[in-house]
Amino acid sequence: MGDYYLAVDIGASSGRHILASAAEDGTLRMEEVYRFENGLTEKNGHMCWDTKYLFSQILAGMKQCREIGKIPKSMGIDTWAVDFVLLDADGSLIGDSVGYRDSRTAGMDEVVYRTIPQEELYARTGIQKQIFNTIYQLTAVRETAPEQLKEAAVFLMIPDYFNYLLTGVSCAEYTNATTTQLVNAETKDWDYEILERLGFPADIFPGIALPGTGLGGLKEEVRSEVGYDLEVVLPATHDTGSAVVAVPAREKNSIYISSGTWSLMGIEREKADTSKAGMDANFTNEGGYDYRFRYLKNIMGLWMIQSVRREYGKAFSFAQLCEMAGAEDSFPSRVDVNDQSFLAPESMLYAVMDYCRKTGQKLPVNPGQVAAIIYQSLAESYAQTVQEIEKLTGVTYESIYIVGGGSNASYLNRLTAKATGKRVFAGPQEATAIGNILVQMLKDKVYATLEEAREAVYRSFRIKEEI
Repeated sequence: MGDYYLAVDIGASSGRHILASAAEDGTLRMEEVYRFENGLTEKNGHMCWDTKYLFSQILAGMKQCREIGKIPKSMGIDTWAVDFVLLDADGSLIGDSVGYRDSRTAGMDEVVYRTIPQEELYARTGIQKQIFNTIYQLTAVRETAPEQLKEAAVFLMIPDYFNYLLTGVSCAEYTNATTTQLVNAETKDWDYEILERLGFPADIFPGIALPGTGLGGLKEEVRSEVGYDLEVVLPATHDTGSAVVAVPAREKNSIYISSGTWSLMGIEREKADTSKAGMDANFTNEGGYDYRFRYLKNIMGLWMIQSVRREYGKAFSFAQLCEMAGAEDSFPSRVDVNDQSFLAPESMLYAVMDYCRKTGQKLPVNPGQVAAIIYQSLAESYAQTVQEIEKLTGVTYESIYIVGGGSNASYLNRLTAKATGKRVFAGPQEATAIGNILVQMLKDKVYATLEEAREAVYRSFRIKEEI
């Protein structure tokens, strides 16, 4: 085995440290060395992330590498998108780290559109409208706590903040920066006209760097605490950006689904499509590795089934819910999985029931029927998205590659194959961490090209065709 590379992959509900190395034949060997919980908590009337706790867990996982005698050569951090922190001139946090499921952005879209119409905003950035996008969060800060913007010296996305705590270097990683809806799709830099028109101080936004950029070693106090030094490297810090790096597609004409709490479904392309047709279909052009674009749609994803499972007191495993849904395969009711009522309801069960009631459909009476509604509706949403992609691009796609935690949902994958009429391949499950590591390995010349790295993924992990 060669050098070790560490991926710190932090999701909305948990985080993990995964070590990887490359065997002599180029295949990957991976080992989870640490795992921790995450979640939003209510603070000062808002739903917030505990960044202090999360950073302590990053350090704890790094110490665990030392304990097992596997010191990584480099590390990279990826997280969810859109959320950020503001720092003062001393590098201290200003206010709380409010999360994207908080309600503070309600109505902020209309506030933004009074200054920059939605069509112009899309034409400049190519980013789909999501009410939780950073642009609306910053507008909420400007409207309700303007003193925070006045005091701010630096704006950092969540993974950029953790990198700052590790290295002392402030920069904005490209893939996550694009999700702010403040990066110009042509220049691939902050759209300074947007910042000026919205009253956001341009000088707080740091320079944008590509995945594969090295930020240097650890600060002295961090190095002392964890017991070693390493290079901190920017992966695609947006977790979906990392997951797409690891899609093991061998065909050029393939669609991916990064399946987890959200389902991110789309294609990879060289140039952004900022047309009105793309905007009307609510497709986004998020930044990818090597300035590629992830032309995709954000679909609610397994958040719905995760929420339902919690409401049932976790009495059923996900596998059991799939099995029960299969037994209710003919249940006729469907929901629009992208309806805002499913974003952050107090009760997902009630939200599903209420949607069925309002649309005059049959109400579910048991967990299997609820699960069947969610899984069938997700598969139908995927099928509709395939049709939209093919219409917008003029290309017929041969296959769909499902990566991430949802690649284990064989029932949903089979429904997807049936609904789309495409060949569906599932795996790897840990695509986000794998993509994070691949970028580090590409920087270190373990693999010469992204295509070579993706072929290594195909050979290293079980990729299952769903029939």
